[in-house]
Amino acid sequence: MSRSLKKGPYINQRLLNKIKNLGPNSKEVIKVWDRACTITPEMVGFTIGVHNGKQHIPVYIVENMVGHRLGEFSHTRKFVGHGGKMAKTQAKK
Repeated sequence: MSRSLKKGPYINQRLLNKIKNLGPNSKEVIKVWDRACTITPEMVGFTIGVHNGKQHIPVYIVENMVGHRLGEFSHTRKFVGHGGKMAKTQAKK
């Protein structure tokens, strides 16, 4: 469910302050546990390490990501694959 329009998007102010202090073209990865934070145009061009529950996944922010949440780009589950005899024979090839 989306957030109320009168409240506006949720943006972590501490994260925005860190980005403003870094300056443009910084290669430093900013570690973030806040997966619900909305990506803003100020974040474009930075690499943010989004926590997936186990580790920080580096996410490079581009223009197409504006308006999405940080958690959408750091998956929490890893698909290993379906098992069975047929899958094992195909994996060997």
